[in-house]
Amino acid sequence: MLKTQIEKAKVFVTARFKSEGSVLRETVQAEGLGFETRCELTSKEPADKVAKVIRNAEAGCYVMQTILKPTPVERTFTLNGAPFDPDSSKR
Repeated sequence: MLKTQIEKAKVFVTARFKSEGSVLRETVQAEGLGFETRCELTSKEPADKVAKVIRNAEAGCYVMQTILKPTPVERTFTLNGAPFDPDSSKR
């Protein structure tokens, strides 16, 4: 671990999403439009030491890295205990 003293930290995150279409018509589409983060730190440490903490925190954040890098999603479904493919069912 890094030996860097940070007296105070505030993190603000804003997420922007949109949704369009109709659930009844099966045209609903949700989309993430973006995220903004703001980090306010108080520290007597040199800026280069604090920067190292920030870089490591972001690189080690599972949520941020999942958003920044395309991540495969494996989907499986069962219906009444049997395998089920909702895309092959009648619309």
